[in-house]
Amino acid sequence: MSDLLANLNPEQLAAVTLPPQPALILAGAGSGKTRVLTTRIAWLLSTGQVSPSGILAVTFTNKAATEMRERVIDMVPDGKGKKIVLGTFHAFCVKLLREHAERLGYKKNWVIYTQSEQISLLKRIITRLMGKEESYDPAKAQSRISHAKNSGESLGDAKHSTEAAIMEAYQNEMRALNAMDFDDLIILGVELLEEHDEVRQAIRNRFTHTMVDEFQDTNWAQYELVKLLAGDDKNLTVVGDDDQAIYKFRGASLANILQFRDDFPEAKTVALTENYRSRQEILDTAYNFIKKNDPYRLEVKLAETGLSKALTAARGDGGAVTT
Repeated sequence: MSDLLANLNPEQLAAVTLPPQPALILAGAGSGKTRVLTTRIAWLLSTGQVSPSGILAVTFTNKAATEMRERVIDMVPDGKGKKIVLGTFHAFCVKLLREHAERLGYKKNWVIYTQSEQISLLKRIITRLMGKEESYDPAKAQSRISHAKNSGESLGDAKHSTEAAIMEAYQNEMRALNAMDFDDLIILGVELLEEHDEVRQAIRNRFTHTMVDEFQDTNWAQYELVKLLAGDDKNLTVVGDDDQAIYKFRGASLANILQFRDDFPEAKTVALTENYRSRQEILDTAYNFIKKNDPYRLEVKLAETGLSKALTAARGDGGAVTT
């Protein structure tokens, strides 16, 4: 156990050793986010607080998931690390829907449409609804439908909105084809857990602790999924930094990281502020720029708690910044 926690700075140690509970770990750039998350998983397993099969960890890319899994396997003896479920949001929902999609009216052999297949279908729908001379871009329609699903926003009434009519026809055709698109995987995962109590409870019983990486890049649908997974015990650890959100164009919502403390008021917040990549002058310049960027940053919201996300360089000073 001492080897597992060796060389962690005080903030990292505090984050790693939190008991099972709602936790928000604000991981500044270069602060050892992946190390903290994987060490927390290993610590919960090594101390016996959570069984290996009871941990669900989700992130955004297969590469990140593979890296995290390999680290946990190396940290935890006796092969326990191999038993955790660690993957992307979409991979988790694929497994969930492969098991339960029939409850939502799909056949067992449902398929996932690629983006090109979606656009081809939308092209046919637009032609049927609007005529061959219509120049409405099917790629634009696909983008608008995707954004609506991920953000939970409506495109309007199908009787009065062209986009809404296209989306309604698209969804009906996808159902008839026994097909889902990439966005449907999350939306239908949420629908399944919301509408089927026995499935929701079975998943919560299976996964007693959920961990989310890069939480600042979650969209509305993904956060709805996370809240459903948390259950009554709310053993949920999210790791992120509102100053590093980069996927707004994909529907990511900074409101999620700001909303987390309202949804989980008992959550413990730990800020990782020691940076291991850059010199202090670089960090100070970036911080002075970022803190003026958004008056609703989490740091501003939590100012009364004394929280600061200003980074300190483990490498020290390095000279003046020039442009």
